[in-house]
Amino acid sequence: MRVYFLLACLAAAVATSWSVSAAEIKVLTAGAFKPVVTAVVADFEKQSGHKVTVEGDTAGGLLKRINGGETFDLVFITAGALDELTKSGKVAMGSTAALARVGVGVAVKRGAALPDISTVAAFQRTMLAARAVAYIDPAAGGSSGIYISNLFDKMGIADRVKPKAVLVPGGLVAQRLMDDQADVAIHQISEIIAVPGATLVGPLPAEIQNYTVYSGGIRANLSDTSAVSALLTTFSSPAAREMMKAKGLDALP
Repeated sequence: MRVYFLLACLAAAVATSWSVSAAEIKVLTAGAFKPVVTAVVADFEKQSGHKVTVEGDTAGGLLKRINGGETFDLVFITAGALDELTKSGKVAMGSTAALARVGVGVAVKRGAALPDISTVAAFQRTMLAARAVAYIDPAAGGSSGIYISNLFDKMGIADRVKPKAVLVPGGLVAQRLMDDQADVAIHQISEIIAVPGATLVGPLPAEIQNYTVYSGGIRANLSDTSAVSALLTTFSSPAAREMMKAKGLDALP
């Protein structure tokens, strides 16, 4: 009986220790980095016992939410936006890490003919020939949507593309291919890959390619950063770097 009593006490002590040490972590992430965050977090929770909630938005949307007072523990966002959050005191100085970059690509619905985007001229012809072109609404603050809108302006074709543009406020642009709202989608490659039924035609030609760097940072003035720091460090592991590659991102040194 004494042995059983001691074992029961030990089990209770372990359970108490687990409940005290387990943390709840809130992560905000820009959409292009969300597939990586979701995959890495699942393994982190199993290994650490911590509970992680993940919410995604455009980079502009995250900036608006954080500047509006929304709380978080860890944020993954574009490098420029993270610099802004650090300077404004929302993210702790010295807590940031540049993790990966991703380029912009073109997608069509699986089974559709692959358009020619091998050169800048071919890309332009494809955009003009398309029935409907989907991309992130620049007003939503998505980096790829802002870039593509400016690119069409520079190419001198904005007035011909805008009438058939399918502007997506956030989320996965290539989903607009699934219900035939668009026959061509332009988005960051990691978000194209995340849509079942979408085929990545390829990246934009090198001359007009645009890479976005994603970085992570810890909220300023957290009383205990140990669990959050452990999670951020996980994204620099070999396994996480392989995950980034599989999701269409290039891990940074």
